[in-house]
Amino acid sequence: MERVPILKIGDILLVSIQVDMSDQTAIQLQEDLAERIVATGCHGVIIDITALDIVDSFVGRMLSTIASISKVLDAETVVVGMRPAVAITLVELGLSLNGIRTALNVERGMELVAATRADDWDALDGDDEDAETTATP
Repeated sequence: MERVPILKIGDILLVSIQVDMSDQTAIQLQEDLAERIVATGCHGVIIDITALDIVDSFVGRMLSTIASISKVLDAETVVVGMRPAVAITLVELGLSLNGIRTALNVERGMELVAATRADDWDALDGDDEDAETTATP
């Protein structure tokens, strides 16, 4: 069975899918990615699908499942490198990639993860300030 490599770049895990996704490969990727998120404490996952010519309903569900697992483990998922034909196919199949943000390339994906984390921290900081302000007489 082929394994999909998972690379750590700063606070982000980069997954570049270069093989056809069989059921077993997809399940192994989900498990490997969950373990790596926990082991590294990364807060972002970028899945590069540039090499995929076809994204069917199985791959679409697999991407959604990975995004859900990552979210539970406090990591945002961004899919990058989607070809126009793949996007059209997903729309025609009626597949929505719930919980997944998309970007044109890896660089933009990294920027999106960084911006999302910054927004999360700003929201937390704002909540803390409000709580202190209302708690103080």
